[in-house]
Amino acid sequence: MNQPKINRRRFLGTMGAAATGLALATHATAQVPGPNTVSPVSGSIPDVLTRTLPRTGERVTTLGLGTFLTFDLKPGASRDGLRQVFERYIAAGGRVVDTSPLYGSAEVSVGQFMGEHPGSDEIFLANKIWATGEYLGDESHAEESFRQSRLRTWRDRINLMQCHSIINAPVIIPLMKAWKQEGLIRHVGVTHHDSAAQDQLTAIVEREDVDFIQTNYSIFNRDAERRLLPAAANKGVGVLINLPLEKARLMKVVEGQPLPGFAQEFGATSWAQFFLKWVMAHPAVTSVLCGTSNPDHMSDNVQAMTGPLPDERMRARMVAHMETIPGFGSVGSMPWYPGKENMYSGLIREAQSNAARRLR
Repeated sequence: MNQPKINRRRFLGTMGAAATGLALATHATAQVPGPNTVSPVSGSIPDVLTRTLPRTGERVTTLGLGTFLTFDLKPGASRDGLRQVFERYIAAGGRVVDTSPLYGSAEVSVGQFMGEHPGSDEIFLANKIWATGEYLGDESHAEESFRQSRLRTWRDRINLMQCHSIINAPVIIPLMKAWKQEGLIRHVGVTHHDSAAQDQLTAIVEREDVDFIQTNYSIFNRDAERRLLPAAANKGVGVLINLPLEKARLMKVVEGQPLPGFAQEFGATSWAQFFLKWVMAHPAVTSVLCGTSNPDHMSDNVQAMTGPLPDERMRARMVAHMETIPGFGSVGSMPWYPGKENMYSGLIREAQSNAARRLR
């Protein structure tokens, strides 16, 4: 019997016992901080910054691994590079992974890498449901999606299930609450990636019993500060952040620009760390999701979850500096992943290309 199979079977066999100690349980001997406060963790991994989940007291790392497009590859394609991305994230202390059945083959890749990793029970897995059913109120598609997600990710119990892009939320949120009561999931959440949906997310936070929301937020797009982040903090709701680098558009804007000298005051040695630390420093933010298919970029990104974070005055200074950089104000009108149009060639890109050809 080869070692990966041993790890997977051991992993599945111990999930029930591990569920009560999810999200960095091996670091329970460290001092437990207050709700949603940043705290360094010491142990067998490098010191990393964590947040405490307000409703459960569990801790998660301030940097999470996003998998949209980056972890989507066609069947048969080599996943060695992605495996390096995952392994470097884990080796640096990262313990939050976000995926979705909607992300092409990303969910399968995540499941494979977690199955090969002997410490997978420490990973806080955030997954999603995108389903409408065959008729109004039909739950069968969501039930099947959940069943498939558990198989693909080798999880009997998933840390966080989220209603993807608020699709069919009146049906999906109550269903996820039932799964939570049954012990199949640990937390209930809802997501979106567009600022136009933040008022709706705010209403859900204020009216529904959700444990998490996921939203877009960056040094360029600060709309979430208006209502959503304060509401989440007030209700004790965890917050996952997507688009912290604006789909690589922020990195494009600063190409050739020197990192400001004051970045050393909060330990940033690259533009990626500069942008990630700015988002992490907001007190309502739990974990910042950042995806990449480049192992070296991951080695850079993970350094953002170590060392100090900028305070409120420094964050304002960071924004003011970015406003002096040409092109910063037009980031929102740039295409996603500028200069990387041919980098991602998975199932999603193939489907998008097929759709574009039909429109010609």
